[in-house]
Order: sequence, then structure tokens, then C-alpha cells
Amino acid sequence: MANNGKNGRKRRRRLILGGIILLVLIGAGIGVYAALRPNNQIDPAKLAAVEKGDIARSVVATGKVQPLAKVEVKSKASGIVKKIYVDYGDRARAGQVLVELDKEELRARLREAGATLQAAQAAEEAAKATYERNLVEAEGPDVPFLKTSMERAQQLHEDGLIAKSLLEDTEKAYQLGLNKQMTALRNTAVSRAEMARAKAQVAQAQAALDRAEEDLRNSTIVSPIDGLVLSRDVQVGDAVSSILVLGSQATLVMTLGDVSDVYVLGKVDEADIGKVYLDQAARIVVESFKDKKFEGKVTKISPLGKEKDNVTTFEVRVSIHNPSGELKANMSANAEIILEEKKGVLLIPEAAMIYNKDRNASAEVPDPKAEKGRRKVSVKLGISNGVKTELISGVNEKQQVVLQ
Repeated sequence: MANNGKNGRKRRRRLILGGIILLVLIGAGIGVYAALRPNNQIDPAKLAAVEKGDIARSVVATGKVQPLAKVEVKSKASGIVKKIYVDYGDRARAGQVLVELDKEELRARLREAGATLQAAQAAEEAAKATYERNLVEAEGPDVPFLKTSMERAQQLHEDGLIAKSLLEDTEKAYQLGLNKQMTALRNTAVSRAEMARAKAQVAQAQAALDRAEEDLRNSTIVSPIDGLVLSRDVQVGDAVSSILVLGSQATLVMTLGDVSDVYVLGKVDEADIGKVYLDQAARIVVESFKDKKFEGKVTKISPLGKEKDNVTTFEVRVSIHNPSGELKANMSANAEIILEEKKGVLLIPEAAMIYNKDRNASAEVPDPKAEKGRRKVSVKLGISNGVKTELISGVNEKQQVVLQ
């Protein structure tokens, strides 16, 4: 009886041990099978849906936003800034006073020029009087009378009616008259030159007076256009140099611009410039308004390309109406020049495209029954913007495709 009990316990232990070993072998088999079985599950991050939307094929010209009209305001007069009436961001009207220069020295110059003119005019009057007096003497009204008297005396002397001494007196008087006339003629020439010189001095003094008056007027700097003050480049007390003296090196006072219309001057590669034409539609994107596009159009295309680093580009101007003033001068902008646009078409990500050597396109769609859980289908494509491509046929709307 004792032996039967021991044998029964041994059999139970062997059965339990065999069951454990069997379970281990089954688990191992399942693990190996799972490890060796191909995984057809596709990562959701690598899936994208075909959707309807708008697409445009464009050429991008990168540049800066510039006012259509921009003026650098410089002074025609030199002086010290005394008053400033506007600041950057203010709107100015044509003719509005922007800056006043100190006028004390300019008024002193004006008074000095006026006094110089009066002196020159007085000298001209004196020279004119001297000239007229010498002219009367040069005409010698007594000379013809003295000549007649001499000729009469000669006749009387020949007739024996007067003495020789009387004849000599008339001859002497006539000669003195001639000498006086010659002296007056010489004086007339001198006084004429003096009068011309005095007249020139008057003209010179008048020009200096006009210049002083103009400098005084120019010390009030006014706006040449209706526009926005883009920058104010001087402070009260700053010295301002005249543009008439220094030209382009003269002090910049302010910069004004009409920002109701702006433009982007960008560069287009020579490979794309043939697709760009005047009045072509464009959209402008700036960093400050990433979710907003401003409508514009091509208004200028440079006929001369510029080469840099073996790349030739052409400047293209895209103009934008900007009544709200949202676009600021010197903003970096991308002008998308629309070459072709379609609305409400099927769009497939360009990243899902597979091209063979003949540039025929296909895409992969999820299919659990297929090898690797995906199936390749041929597609027909339209225009592309580099991110998405128009899908003409091959995959339906909302259907998912695998990103490569």
C-alpha cells in the first residue's frame, strides 16, 4: 500500500513537469512564429489622405517691400535744426512744414546783402551821372561856334579888316575847344566803363540778396509729397549741410514714402524668367503675416540679367495695393508669381510619389492582404507646387497613401 502511494505521487510530479515543459515549448513556438511572421502594420505617421483643395504652380521672387514713391528729404540751406514738427510713423502732406532751421544767421546775411545792394546801386547812380556830364562835354557844343568864328576872322584878316592878333585869338580859342572835347571823349569812355562795372556790381549784389532770401526760405524744410514719415534722421541741435554744396553727401533729414502702393523687387532665375509676363498675378507672403497672402501683379521685368556665382537672375517688380498700410517698408517678402492655378482638385502629397526611370508616377496605398501591407497603383498627375501635386486619376478622395 505504501509503495502504491509513492508511485502515484511520482506520476503526478512527472505529469506536472511534463505540462510545464509543454507550455514552455508552446510559448516559445508562438514567439518564434510571431517573430518570423512579416509585419504588415503601417506607421500612421507615414500615411496621408488624398483631399480636395486649390493648387498653384508659381515662381518665387524673394526681396524687400519698398514704397512705390520714396523721397530722401535733404536741406538746400545749411544750418542748425531748431524745430521738428513730425516723427516717424506720422503722415505728411505735400507742402507741410517738417523741420525749421535756426534763422538768425540767415537773417543777418539777408540784411548784409541788402546793404551791399544799396551801396552798389548808389555807386551805379554816381557813375551814370559822371558819364552823362562827360558825354555833354564830349559833344562839344562850343566847338562848331569857335570854328565858325575862326573862319570868319580868317576871311576878315584876308580882307584887311582885322588885325592878326584877333585872328590868332580865335584860332587859339578853337584849339582849346578841340582839346577840351578830346579830353571829354576820353573821360566819357572811362566813365562808361565805370558805369558798366557799377551795373555789374549791382547785379552781383542783387544775386547775393536773392540767394540770401532763398536760403532763408529754404531754412523751412517742407514735405515734397503726400506720404508716411519712414525715418527721422536728425535731432534738434544737429548741424545740417546743404545739398547744393555737398550734393549726395548732404545731411539726410527724413525719408518719406507713399505706402498706399508698395512693391517687392525680387530675383527670378533665368530658367523661369521666360514664364513671367507683365500684369501676371502674384501673391506676396511676409514673415509678419504668415497666414495671410497679399494680392499683387508683375509690373516690371528687367531686360538685363545679373550674373553672380555663375547663376544669372533677372529683377522682377511685383506691385501690391496697400491701403491699410499693413506692409511696411523693408519687410522681407516672397512674391509667388502664379504660372498656373487650379481650384477644387484632388491633391496628393509629393512625398507619396514614386517615379520610375521613364518618370511614370505611382503611389502606394494600404492593403492588409498585400505583401508588406501596401499595394502600388499607377496615378496620373497634373501641376505641382513642390509640396502637393494635382491628382487626375488613380486614387480616390479620402483614400490614404503611404509617404515614401
